[in-house]
Amino acid sequence: MAFSVLMYHEIRIEEDFQAFEQHPIDVKQEYNDFLPSPLFITLEKFEQQMEYLFNNDFHALTLDEVKAYYEGISLPERSVLLTFDDCFQSIKEYAYPILKKYQFHAAAFVVTGWLHDVTSTFKKEKSVCLSVKDLEEMTDVFEYANHTHLMHVRTSNSESLLMTSSKENFANDLDECNKNLLIKHKNVFAYPFGLFLESNVTTLKEKGFKLAFTCENGHNDKQTNPLLLKRNAIPYLMDLETFKKMVTN
Repeated sequence: MAFSVLMYHEIRIEEDFQAFEQHPIDVKQEYNDFLPSPLFITLEKFEQQMEYLFNNDFHALTLDEVKAYYEGISLPERSVLLTFDDCFQSIKEYAYPILKKYQFHAAAFVVTGWLHDVTSTFKKEKSVCLSVKDLEEMTDVFEYANHTHLMHVRTSNSESLLMTSSKENFANDLDECNKNLLIKHKNVFAYPFGLFLESNVTTLKEKGFKLAFTCENGHNDKQTNPLLLKRNAIPYLMDLETFKKMVTN
């Protein structure tokens, strides 16, 4: 049986989102970047998608269930893993109440060096990272996994910091992220920007990681390398019919 992994980043009310505008991020680390418009989805479409999954008896997977699948355990019918990257404010503002409404579980990949020290008011004009306290308040819906501590940094259009760093520095950064008590799944990783080298995969394997997620579209099955799991980004332009086809195995 195959399963789909859905990847979300940011959510905005439709009237608040302008695709042609730049979307700066606001993180604790001294790093300036912009979030591309395709990584946004409107609140209206997000709720429509979750309602469809709920009404059609989809099962929202836990990371433990995915690990068990690769150890020989079967998955429930119509299984889908909901994932959110980077932990920006809209996860708490918009995603959390909707997921709770439909009793869906989700995984969030945390860049621990990005987490702000204090909670701040939601800002629709930029992508502001949440605080540790914010994440603690959502553990009834979200479970958290490793997205690096300080290596979610783009060094060029085709490279990220983990690709240009030494093996030792990458391994140390993984350990630093895992020191955060929020990171329940210390053997689950998501590649920043979906970029990686084969040596990065080798390091994860040597460090005992069980799952790692890319940004490559497609379904996953028993033949998929669990350290190269595919995820389907859900952009703001996707209509419901396309979404339905994506999640149907």
